[in-house]
Amino acid sequence: MRSSALPDFSARQLEAVLALVEYGSFVAAAARLRISQPALTRAVKRLERELGVRLFDRTTRRVQVTAAGREFAAVAERMLADLGITVQSVREVAQERRGLVVLSSVMSVAGAALPRLIAAYRADRPGVEIHVRESVHGSVMEDVRSGVADFGLGYVDELPDFAIGTPLGRETFCVVLSARHKLANRRKLGLADLADQPIVALPTDSRTRRTVDAAAAMAGVPLRQMVAVTQIATLLGLVAADVGIGIVPRGAVPAGRNLHAVPLEPRLVRRIGVIALREREPTPAAAGFLALLRREWPRQN
Repeated sequence: MRSSALPDFSARQLEAVLALVEYGSFVAAAARLRISQPALTRAVKRLERELGVRLFDRTTRRVQVTAAGREFAAVAERMLADLGITVQSVREVAQERRGLVVLSSVMSVAGAALPRLIAAYRADRPGVEIHVRESVHGSVMEDVRSGVADFGLGYVDELPDFAIGTPLGRETFCVVLSARHKLANRRKLGLADLADQPIVALPTDSRTRRTVDAAAAMAGVPLRQMVAVTQIATLLGLVAADVGIGIVPRGAVPAGRNLHAVPLEPRLVRRIGVIALREREPTPAAAGFLALLRREWPRQN
């Protein structure tokens, strides 16, 4: 709500003051602004009424700026300069030339599909800053709920009421082993094949861990989850060092690194997608990133 103490004036009135100060003539100032002399006179008189002071002394031959007019002209010049900078800034944000995108992602996506997508986005929008928060699915949901993140990348099959999910693709689980492991050359592995193997696992509050535990319970297979870590990169490093094997989404396993990914049978699949706060409109930069996600997401079957 505008304070009653603030005068009501426009950028055109500020320009009128500056033109009069520069040219000292209503005729010349009106020509500079490309408006009629009466329109310029009315604009200045309205501004003086709003301010309650005379900005100019008029004579038949000359317009003289008053002391109050000189002081106001200096302020008007700064205001117009600041307004020009602000308008340009807003336009750059609207055109995705500047801005900030904060996204929260489950680790299997953050370390696999996301880097290529961020590179593609920034190739066209180098002025946009991107913050990625990698964590387990529960933390992604909290980032979305609290508004810390513009959107999340996680599992969209079961979402609370505050969130809306847009599926992008599917994650299929695999067994990841070191190249030296005796099971590394198998074409597929079932949970029963892993019963005697030490397993490197994620925390019990991660959706990946809960998915694996639920599948093992349904199959009646007790898994030996002997080492727990909080990051998939650490899990893969331990697997490569023969500490144990892992059960992770296939997209989380990079090429090389002395690792083999063997399909898990029966298939264990989850839908992955965008998670957003219901009724929250994305910023222009976030909307551009979401459009790229929907267009470029690598489908995993």
